[in-house]
Amino acid sequence: MSSTRPTPPGAALPKGRKFLVDVSVPGHAPDAPDLLRRGWDEQVGETIPIPPSRPIDGGAGDYRIRIRHSKVDDAVVEDIYSEAIVGGTGGAFNHLNERVVLHLVHRGSWHFSRSQGRGSPVTVPAGRFIARYNDPSWDFGIAPRTASQVLILPAGDLRSLLGDHHIDGPAGAPALRLLTAYLDSLDPVLAELSLSSVRSARNALLELVKGVLTENIDGDEPHFAQALVRAAMQLADEHLAEPGLSPQTLARELNISVRTLHRVFAAQGESVMAQVRRRRLDSALDDLVSSPTRLSITEAAARWGFSDGSHLIRACRRQYGQTPTAYTRTDRRTERRGRRDPGDT
Repeated sequence: MSSTRPTPPGAALPKGRKFLVDVSVPGHAPDAPDLLRRGWDEQVGETIPIPPSRPIDGGAGDYRIRIRHSKVDDAVVEDIYSEAIVGGTGGAFNHLNERVVLHLVHRGSWHFSRSQGRGSPVTVPAGRFIARYNDPSWDFGIAPRTASQVLILPAGDLRSLLGDHHIDGPAGAPALRLLTAYLDSLDPVLAELSLSSVRSARNALLELVKGVLTENIDGDEPHFAQALVRAAMQLADEHLAEPGLSPQTLARELNISVRTLHRVFAAQGESVMAQVRRRRLDSALDDLVSSPTRLSITEAAARWGFSDGSHLIRACRRQYGQTPTAYTRTDRRTERRGRRDPGDT
């Protein structure tokens, strides 16, 4: 027999952002997989398809899986308790396809292997986490009485930080502690947030996960290097007019060392501050052409961190072989942007 708590059999899935699915089946039942699926379908139906899985006989007691599900826009946070189970994360119906999934194990363990035999199996015990991209699918096994927190996230920028690899590490890593503290603060208010606030909460969640994925990266692997260059320049563009923008500032925000930041930019053939200076110059030249008030050279220089108008003029001559006045007469912004490096955004 199956237990369907707290949603009565046949009831519709709650429309709110948070709900609970809790299914128990007898541990030695020969049809345990069918009972598990039936109990699951009674509570959530096709809304959240259960991955292909089956309970493992773990003793005389019932098998139980309990998932506390929270939806944060297009991201999902699940607190999972499970007895021993094996299964997979594939199938066209599966809500994990082409998602980045992060498991933080509090008790017990998860065991993962690639369904297509790529890479080595990995076991994630209590006190550690793993982040992976779920395509192609993975096979998994859960040890008895395992408790974990699972984040199911849109791939977006996270995908480039993982490539074809997974990232694992200790639960005590600073960036992960910050992420879990944020989740703890979000949980009590999630149901009350407005739609715009939920979207902001989702964006903050993804930024914190980026910090987890980039913490302690050495920058040697090409897929990490390209992603870090893009992330650094996106961040630089947001703070381009601030005089305190520096490699130290960018490294701190990206949770990497200054040495790593310099190394990944060296591989691109241009230093991080050379790219910052070039972008500041381009922004100043844009203001001379398209600002509503047509800024003067002195005003554009002050706005974009040049010491004075003469500094801006010298920078333009070095970069483009012309003074700003001559350069902006031809309005070569399209040509300039077309020459941006592959790492630019």
